[in-house]
Amino acid sequence: MTDTLTKTHRPRPAALILTPSAEARIATLMAKAPEGTIGVKLSTPRRGCSGLAYSVDYVTEAKPLDERIETPAGPFFVDGSSILYLIGSTMDWKEDDFTAGFVFTNPNAKGTCGCGESFTV
Repeated sequence: MTDTLTKTHRPRPAALILTPSAEARIATLMAKAPEGTIGVKLSTPRRGCSGLAYSVDYVTEAKPLDERIETPAGPFFVDGSSILYLIGSTMDWKEDDFTAGFVFTNPNAKGTCGCGESFTV
């Protein structure tokens, strides 16, 4: 008779927290997405004066290392090579009379550029 080892699996917390307003904006984006779009993806390409920037784009396929977060509007992906820079971050959507855009609260960012477009870790 072989002993079996039972492990308790608990859900892993999302690497990135989406606020309700960010989820609503993703829903708006998905409602007018080009044909073949399966979701929206966040990545951190190298650009800007601080080194890394936030980039949100439509995605037509899921990559094996991408983090997948389910939202009411469909899947939201975080680029697998960006995930370490974003763990514990919150993504929000802010809109006022003069500006609109995603806003990130990133505990991993050690600094940002003056215009807020890029960050460094």
